[in-house]
Amino acid sequence: MTKRGYHHGNLRQALVEASLALIAEKSPQGFTLSEAAKAADVTPAAVYRHFAGRDDLLAEVARQGYEIFAALMEYAYDDGKPSALAAFEATGRAYLAFARKYPGHYMAMFESGLSPQAYPDLAQASAKARSVLERAAAHLSEHMPPDRRPPASMFSAHIWAMSHGVVELFMRGNGAKSPFPAEDLLEAGIGIYLRGLGLLRPDQ
Repeated sequence: MTKRGYHHGNLRQALVEASLALIAEKSPQGFTLSEAAKAADVTPAAVYRHFAGRDDLLAEVARQGYEIFAALMEYAYDDGKPSALAAFEATGRAYLAFARKYPGHYMAMFESGLSPQAYPDLAQASAKARSVLERAAAHLSEHMPPDRRPPASMFSAHIWAMSHGVVELFMRGNGAKSPFPAEDLLEAGIGIYLRGLGLLRPDQ
């Protein structure tokens, strides 16, 4: 039996893992540090050796989530192969895959109410993930004349918002129903949006 107290292999990560289960069950704001300590089988006092409070713990969960998210996005982008469009669409599908596989991290990242700017490590991880989509967007639009080229940061943000909307409405049991798979909804939406910007030919 594990002895409760300060001596715990990797207490910081144990608390993160315990929090992921609590977040998925109760929401990011629906549990206490004492509950996280109990789930990690340590005393509440031990938690404060690593985290100043629940928000500090949530920020670490979110940071790790963004690191995983950025790695998945980078893998999906695959340096723009086999084409700029295919790579761009792959990053959208990676967003959906992340939300499915890592619900606790996803909720900590987007539903905890934390401002990344209040936590430098979290802000850095968030920017790292965002930069992958912006790079994919820049690659997709580089064939256009500079004076007609939409800002990559703008339309990558729009695609991020579209991806997030598909997750929230059609993947997380929030009541909306669709006869189409989430991936098909997102791919069709991306195609319509990019054609509207003049980034794709009508037959693409």
